[in-house]
Amino acid sequence: MNRRDFLLALAATALTPAAGWTAPSAMRLKAEPVTARLLPAGQGVTRMLGFNGSTPGPEIRVRQGGRVAVIFENGIDRDSAVHWHGIHIDNPMDGVPGLTQAAVKPGETFDYAFDMPYAGTYWYHSHERSWEQVAMGLYGPLIVEERDPPRVDHDITVVFDDWRLTRSGQLRANFGNRHDFSHDGRLGNFARALPSREAVRRGDRVRLRLINAATARIFQVEIGGGAGKIVAHDGMPLADPEPLGELELAPAQRTDVILDVAATLTFAFLTRRRPYELGKIAVQGVNPAPIDAPIAPLPPPRVPAPDRKKARRLTLAMQGGAMGGRHGGKDLWAFNDHSGLPDAPWQRFERGETALITMRNDTAFPHGIHIHGHHFHELGEDGALGHYRDTTLVDPRRRRDVLCVFDNPGKWLIHCHTLAHQASGMKTWVEVV
Repeated sequence: MNRRDFLLALAATALTPAAGWTAPSAMRLKAEPVTARLLPAGQGVTRMLGFNGSTPGPEIRVRQGGRVAVIFENGIDRDSAVHWHGIHIDNPMDGVPGLTQAAVKPGETFDYAFDMPYAGTYWYHSHERSWEQVAMGLYGPLIVEERDPPRVDHDITVVFDDWRLTRSGQLRANFGNRHDFSHDGRLGNFARALPSREAVRRGDRVRLRLINAATARIFQVEIGGGAGKIVAHDGMPLADPEPLGELELAPAQRTDVILDVAATLTFAFLTRRRPYELGKIAVQGVNPAPIDAPIAPLPPPRVPAPDRKKARRLTLAMQGGAMGGRHGGKDLWAFNDHSGLPDAPWQRFERGETALITMRNDTAFPHGIHIHGHHFHELGEDGALGHYRDTTLVDPRRRRDVLCVFDNPGKWLIHCHTLAHQASGMKTWVEVV
């Protein structure tokens, strides 16, 4: 099955994420075995991993400028850790074993505490054997509300994922096989959209926070049942909201949409064959006083301005994989002829230094490249500043220029978020001093 093909239709039942937690009190977040009903009732449940009894784990919701305090308890039988994806976080809290912390042993705990400087849609997930633990369900939403949030009737999180299931609904235990690692990654044969709310009213204005939690699947998504605007990518607002059309979400990417409900909201996965419904939010009743104001931009964040004239020019070449040719690394994939984390950083930056990085994909597969602890500007072909993201998708045999201000001190991972690619060589790190 190739990346854009989807062979199984949606099950009839919904899987609802667990109830959330709101600051300021500390939270205990326990990784543990769970069961989830992915298939229709009567077709069995799926043994997985999750947090606090569910997958996705509990939604963590905090106001911008607030502080998150989490006691992570490892209740599974293997090492683990939690990465807080997209957060401009203090480096020791980033959750990357071998770079920012030691892995948390079974039965042990680790205390995470960090501030939330930017509003937006983020998520958390395991970063130890993530190609396996995220695929098994160790992830959850992390929502940072604006100090002055937009007026909507409902704020709804929608998580997209896919799973490789047996006929009885169990996860196939072929994690880490060489074919997945050298090709598209672990693509599932069953996919869902998991909304945090089951019903809305006709005429409601809703904010949809879309999160791609899959380890490899690129979701081409079309939302039906309403009209609206795209207002943010990867947690960062768009200066000018864009018309709502077909959405592309690479692994780890997020998109925020504000729309007015006209009918049942549907989430369709667009494939070469035909659209498949991933999930829906039902309509029950009518809003007697719908919001009629235009959809406005979200409050703009105060982000560092890049210095293009003094920017350090760099190339990050993606190499390897099936049909990818030889490279100088010692694993299936490489950045710049090196596989895995080097002993010394790929680059060392003075705090506040700007880099213009050409991300060049010399392989036969797409890669979503994530820079920890930072966001960056995607640049258009004319050099104009584009979306401000933490994960960018680079298509095969193509390149993308990004402009990043490295203003967050510490050691930061850069990797492909097709997690099988990361596991087999496509990662490096930088240091900001």
